[in-house]
Amino acid sequence: MGSSLRPIEMLAPLGNVESYIQAVNRIPVLSAEEEQELAERYSKFEDLDAARQLVMAHLRFVVHIARSYSGYGLSHADLIQEGNIGLMKAVKRFDPSYGVRLVSFAVHWIKAEIHEFILKNWRIVKVATTKAQRKLFFNLRSSKKRLAWLNNDEVNAMAKDLGVEPKDVREMESRMSGQDTAFDGAPDDDDDSAYMAPANVLEDKRYDPARLMESDDTETDSNTRLHEALSHLDERSKAILEKRWLSNGKSTLHDLAAEYGVSAERIRQLEKNAMKKVRVLMEA
Repeated sequence: MGSSLRPIEMLAPLGNVESYIQAVNRIPVLSAEEEQELAERYSKFEDLDAARQLVMAHLRFVVHIARSYSGYGLSHADLIQEGNIGLMKAVKRFDPSYGVRLVSFAVHWIKAEIHEFILKNWRIVKVATTKAQRKLFFNLRSSKKRLAWLNNDEVNAMAKDLGVEPKDVREMESRMSGQDTAFDGAPDDDDDSAYMAPANVLEDKRYDPARLMESDDTETDSNTRLHEALSHLDERSKAILEKRWLSNGKSTLHDLAAEYGVSAERIRQLEKNAMKKVRVLMEA
């Protein structure tokens, strides 16, 4: 491989990040034929050594993607490590019959893991909870060219580009502009200002018995409604939803297409119709 680091160390860039980057850049790039052969060995025979070679040869690509997310104040090593997890997921799901290079297929998985890490660890954690909010978050972050607030024309243009309302852009910009506050206050705070620390005014309601009971009741009711709704589906639609969303090893559209002898698009249509019916039944 041209590197003194063991494979497991390559997936977790501990210590000197620059040394790690130099090491992964020394790993030879695979030709299209080599990549195809390795992908087929893993896909057909579950050859773990082939999967390892595919991952190792694409670590430099993860470094390149992770570098573009350096503006969030998070460790470059952590971003790389999360991206490597996405790369491994991509290798596991890659089908050599797709007719595309692994690097093109892996982009989505690498970025998805990095996005998730940023949303969980950046200082405005929890501000983007839906798919639409996440899209707005990352686009707004990358689109802002200056520190000043967006003017009305910029807000309207961004809202139009992203397919959201101008008020959504304003709200997300406000959240992103918020400042960090120490939960317990600064060590050198005097008595007159110490009481203003969030720790002194925010109540921890996570263990409130009433809230816990309400949460349990809500979860139980939702599960009951879900299972009742699923019982009204035909066996194939029910199985598709369970394999796609309710099992630990989630099946892909292509997996189910092969299993049922139909196209992936047909599976997608069946899944969409089944989810729509379940939603209506649960809201009834």
